[in-house]
Amino acid sequence: MRILHTSDWHLGRSFHRESLLAGQAAFVDHLVETVRSEGVDVVAVAGDVYDRALPPVDAVALLDEALARLRAAGARVVLISGNHDSALRLRFGSALFEAAGVHVRTSPDLAWEPVLVDDVAFYGIPYLEPELVRAAWELPDRSHTAALTYAMDRIRADSVRHRASVVLSHCFVTGGQASDSERDISVGGVAHVPLPAFDGVSYAALGHLHGRQRMSQTVRYSGSPLAYSFSEVGQVKGSWLVTLGSEVEDVEFVPAPVPRPVGRLWGELEALLTDPRHAAVEDHWLQVTLTDAVRPKSAMDRLRARFPHTLALSFDPVGAATAAQPVRLSGRPEAEVALDFVREVRGEPAAPEEEDLLRQAIEASRVKETMA
Repeated sequence: MRILHTSDWHLGRSFHRESLLAGQAAFVDHLVETVRSEGVDVVAVAGDVYDRALPPVDAVALLDEALARLRAAGARVVLISGNHDSALRLRFGSALFEAAGVHVRTSPDLAWEPVLVDDVAFYGIPYLEPELVRAAWELPDRSHTAALTYAMDRIRADSVRHRASVVLSHCFVTGGQASDSERDISVGGVAHVPLPAFDGVSYAALGHLHGRQRMSQTVRYSGSPLAYSFSEVGQVKGSWLVTLGSEVEDVEFVPAPVPRPVGRLWGELEALLTDPRHAAVEDHWLQVTLTDAVRPKSAMDRLRARFPHTLALSFDPVGAATAAQPVRLSGRPEAEVALDFVREVRGEPAAPEEEDLLRQAIEASRVKETMA
């Protein structure tokens, strides 16, 4: 049996206000082609299908299209909800989907009821919020470890009846490397679960962390299909192609298409605008940190003249003081405080025309508050 392990699609997500829907649609095209070319039997989607509980309509349409195309290409689909998904909304129509070969698992109490494909048992453990299952499962404490251990004990007891077993889980395994784009799932500092929790099954397809990771030969994160933060610079995105007999026989990573790479630049503005070495990233989405001693005016506009897809700009002046002196705020006019701020961050006073605009804005705000 061949299994394509993917996760963290985050359909509907944007990247610094840039839509990612076209890139996500290209990833769906890639998945469908991989299913056809590699003879994939089951596509396992380990949670965070959507980016938020109430996804936009175009994201819902893309998921609808993806599931239909994957089935038409010959693969069954097993899908679980992640911490970004609404379990109730994602569950809609699941009974009908089941008959069509799309198996949606969002209920914790169904985690140990397998989807059987040629006597391989697929167990879907959706994201487990400890507080929601603690009483019903009589857990010893309010932790992800307690919740996942309970589910895995039930799964291990059932899995001995089958030739092989695959678990889908959306969680944070101890030792995994996080990025800036995962939503925190910590509960009192006990978000992590130990790797041995997944002992006893043939393969564990994990979701939540956005970088591909091999926790062990049989426990892996596929990562997200696209970069969702600049901390993911250099990551290769894609899916794990798992060949499974009675145990894992082979695992191969299948890279996904990159609609637009992400990158980081650091340095003084004039150097960034003139250095030919940066030509390779002119078409990238960029995070730029300027180190000029004096903050350049119109920095973003000037950067975008060469790097049109600059999305994030910050300043880290070389030689800047490490600790700012306290500034008195109370009793001072708003305009003076604001102009001091401009002077502090830029390293020079506001121009006369900028000062006039600032004072006009403060006056307009005061009038609006008075009339409210």
